[in-house]
This record gives sequence, structure tokens and C-alpha cells, in this order.
Amino acid sequence: MPGVCCTRGVNLATIIDPHPDDAVALFDRSHTTTYGELRRQTGELRAGLVRLGVEPDDRVALLAPNNWFYVVSYLAALGAGAAVVPLNPASTTAEIQRQLAATGARVAVVGPSGREAFAGVDRAAAGLEHVLAPEGTRIDGALTLQDYFDVPGEGASPDAVDRAPDDIAALLFTAGTAGTPKAAVLTHGNLLANLDQVMRHPGLADRPDDVVLGVLPLFHIFGLNVVLGLALHGGGAVALVERFDPLSCVETIRAHGVTVVAGAPPMFEAWSTARGIDADAFRTVRMAVSGGAPLPVSVSEAFEARFGIPVWEGYGLTEAAPIVTTSLVGGEPRKGSIGVPLAGVEVRLVDFEGEDALEGDSGEIWVRGPNVFPGYWHDEEATAAALTSDGWLRTGDIAVVDDDGYLFIVDRAKDLIIVSGFNVFPTEVEEALLEHPGIAAAAVVGVEHPHSGETVTAFVVAEPGRHLEEDEVIEFTAERLARYKCPTKVTFVESLPQGLVGKVLRRALRTGARQ
Repeated sequence: MPGVCCTRGVNLATIIDPHPDDAVALFDRSHTTTYGELRRQTGELRAGLVRLGVEPDDRVALLAPNNWFYVVSYLAALGAGAAVVPLNPASTTAEIQRQLAATGARVAVVGPSGREAFAGVDRAAAGLEHVLAPEGTRIDGALTLQDYFDVPGEGASPDAVDRAPDDIAALLFTAGTAGTPKAAVLTHGNLLANLDQVMRHPGLADRPDDVVLGVLPLFHIFGLNVVLGLALHGGGAVALVERFDPLSCVETIRAHGVTVVAGAPPMFEAWSTARGIDADAFRTVRMAVSGGAPLPVSVSEAFEARFGIPVWEGYGLTEAAPIVTTSLVGGEPRKGSIGVPLAGVEVRLVDFEGEDALEGDSGEIWVRGPNVFPGYWHDEEATAAALTSDGWLRTGDIAVVDDDGYLFIVDRAKDLIIVSGFNVFPTEVEEALLEHPGIAAAAVVGVEHPHSGETVTAFVVAEPGRHLEEDEVIEFTAERLARYKCPTKVTFVESLPQGLVGKVLRRALRTGARQ
């Protein structure tokens, strides 16, 4: 396992310990929590979890939005030695039950936004023993979360449990853009390593005077370790926001003097086009970073033109805890590039024969370092497919590198379409489609074909008020691409299905294309 050693005495929960008592750690609506208060509250809930019977290596699920008690519950569970299982509160009952059962969670902390879906969960079938919910959440049989803080007569809160770097800190379900979602195992060593890798770059690291916008969901690795983890590691504050709205987020930025904005491409697009936002709305922001999905050049240019702030693009994935590269390391927000690798992260491009790609050629991104996960929870087959015997993570992403070492994503290896033996990258076709003035959005997938193996199918969203014909779109691409790359079928849709951070779910489109 990459980056694993046997030294004990680490716990991710202790990242909050070095900071001054009076420094602000969290803004949650009108409530402010200092580091001193956060340490006390976390210690009290940690003691409460221990009294409840939580032991090291137990799993504790969190089903709540971005708020104060999510952060306290996360740190308390880690401190008790448990592995945290962050779940999406917007999930269906079936999804929640399946994920609870798959991870063997003994305890769940459930907030109001997850209450309705959770109500239908068969707790006995899922193996769930206890449910904690904030006061007033009204979940049958749930214990009141606040009752596990500051219990009189219980004595001082125990210290955080010592963990080894290879002890599990979190189980995060991947977005499921290909196949069934799997729980990625992230250790204390993985998560701390990625924080330390970022902190080696002063221009990228959060500072004690930073206020970070915390709107990316904490059940996603981007929000959990890049936003929350990095801010707390650096001693800054997080302004927690439960759901994204471009106007209300701007109000939060102004109210708390936010200095760092981390977002997904749809957020920057929304800010760029929303009415009622002044040009100086982001005047306190020193750094805006994008990740989770490719950032269209048009979006980054529009955001910078409107607000005068460049957007620095990065690249990562859950299995790498998550940051692999960022343009911030290179010092230039080169349009269309995911930047260069963090210090301490090895990256290589590998061709389809498993050899290093030749200079100038595309190849699959392979990653190695102490931030790379040890595998998927109880899934040896998926783990073997993702990791090589010498610790390289096969990301499935295809990239090229320029002369300065900047990486540019070409496409997903798993989305590659093979037509009569020729490789077709969906992104190349999509870019050609988007040159059409009547097309607002497009996605391309491969569909089985009896003669050519696969054929290219396009899903197109037309600009408002614009009527398009299938033959017109196909001929338009034929003017720009080799014929084998052109769609043989075009389906017009009102919108494209997207994952949590703006990635188009090609798996859902493939399913629809086959029906």
C-alpha cells in the first residue's frame, strides 16, 4: 500500500489542535464557532460517542448538509477512532440503506434534510444500532445529538484515539459515473498526506487569515478535505453554506469577507451569468479554484471578465484524497489546463500498451504517492483494476502534457468509443458540436453496433428558441471531424444528467440510448 508505515500517533481530528482558542473556525449562518469552542464541542461529542459504544474502526455515517454539527460530528467520530461514512442527504431511501449496509455503519448522524429519506430505512436490515439527530429533527427512535455534549459528572473528555497512517478515516462513495458506486477507503495517512502536499506550496495553502467558502458538499471529497480539511489544517475559517444559490453565496462572501472560493464549473458559470451581482462582489477573494469536472475556457474567461478574478483549475479524484494537480503550482492559470502535479505526487502518462506515452502523445494519467488510497471497501476485483502492484493508481483519465509540464485532459479512458478499430474521444466530438451556434450543450457516448463495434451517439441541448434538425447537426460535425468520429444519431434533450460536481453522467445517457 503506497505511503503506509507502522508508526502510531496520528489522527486527522487533531488538525484543529494547534490553533488559538479565539480564532474563528466556522461561520454557520449567524453563529460563529472559535477553535477553542470547536475543540471543546468535538471532545464532548467524542466522549458521548464512546459512551454510546463506538469503538476504533467502527463506522459512523453522516447524513446532513454543510453545517456546524456536521463538522463537529465528523471530527468527533474521527477522534473516537471510527471511520466516517459521509452520505448525500438528497439520496433515496434505497440508496441510503444500501450504503449503510455495505459499510456496516453502527451509528448514523442524520440532519433535517435527510430525515424523510432516512425514515424509510430498515435499520435492523442495515445493521444500524443508533441514530443521532439534532434537537427538533423528529426521527422515530433517534437520540438527541445535543444530549451527548457536556454531560455533567462524566469528567474530562478523552483525548483523540491514536491511529496509524493506514487506519481508515473515511469511506466515500465514488460518484458512480461508470458502473455501480463503490466505497473508496481513505486512511488518516492519505488525507493528511494530501493536506501536507498542498501546504508545501505557500501560494496554494490556506492561511490563518483566510475565510473559505464552504458550499461544496461535505459528503464529497472536494468539500471534505480540500475545503474543510485544508482550512482547518491552516487555521483559517470556513463559511458553511447548505446549498448553492449564486446570489445568496455572494451575500455570504460579503458578510464574512471570504478570501478563498472553491467551486465546481457550474457554480462559476452561474455567477458569470446571474443578474443582480455587482462587479465587485468578489473583491475580498484572493483565490478562486475550480475542480470536480473540466472547466470550460468560456466559463473561466466570462468569470474573470466580469469579476476580475482568474479561476485556477485543478484535478483530483476521491481515490487520491483528492488533489493531484493544479495550475496554482505552475503559477499560471493556463486556460484549459489542470496544471502540474503537487509536490510529493508522482504522475505519469501511460499508453494503451502500458508503456510511458511518447512525448507529445496522449496517455492515461497514473498517480502514485502517500495520498493514494489502498483500495475499495471489500472489493478486491475493483481494487486490482484501479491499482498496480507497485502502487500506481490508474485514473482512467486521458491527458497530454505541454513543454512546460502543464497537463491537459483529453478524455476519460472508460468513455473511449471504438468505431471499426479507430479510437474516438467523446470530448473531441462534443467540442465540435459546441461550435454550432444553435447548440447550448452536448454529450457523446458510444452505443453497440453490429458492424462497427460501436457507433457515436450525441445528446444535444438546443439554444432557447432554436430549432435543429438531426441531419444538420451530423453534417456540421462532418465538416470538422473525420466521418468515423461523427454522430450517426442525434437525440435532442432539454438537459444533460450531471453528477454532484457537474460531471455529465455518460452512463445514464448510454442507458437511455440503448432503450
